[in-house]
Amino acid sequence: MARTEIDVNPVYHITIDAIGKPGQRVFYIQGWQSDTQIITLILEKAQVQTLAMGIEQFLAEVQQKYPDLIEASAEYDEDKMKISPPVDPLYRVGELGLAYDADQDRLVLVAREILTEGVEPEEAGLVRFWCTRSQMRALATWGISVTNRGRPICPQCGEPMDPEGHFCPKKNGHNRH
Repeated sequence: MARTEIDVNPVYHITIDAIGKPGQRVFYIQGWQSDTQIITLILEKAQVQTLAMGIEQFLAEVQQKYPDLIEASAEYDEDKMKISPPVDPLYRVGELGLAYDADQDRLVLVAREILTEGVEPEEAGLVRFWCTRSQMRALATWGISVTNRGRPICPQCGEPMDPEGHFCPKKNGHNRH
């Protein structure tokens, strides 16, 4: 099987969103190179949360290393941050990475396909999203709001609560609504 390797350079627009009911949502990252080339990948909620925090930390490091850069904006248009159909993901992401290209003043988000049985590492898909620093900061800010739209968090144990009730280990397993 041939490796799928795609460079979305430059990214026209990038977003993260979730489809489905809380507790059953599927998270996606979608990047546009143009109106006709849209790359969609599946993420886990924890990957979205970690990515958002990682972007903020990485941007702070870039700003410290290059103090003359104008600070990246976190502004976004909520209507434009919704996922666009058709949602036809290329693959499920296993690893995410960030890099900075100072010559282009672009952050590179690298998304590697999760390795499944029978897939060799050199055959796994790879997508690089080349984004402005502001696109990435907006993605991080939006990503946090997307993950916070899900199930409420139990104040006792910190786990998500199901609408049907919550089996809380801190309450000795008693169901709480």
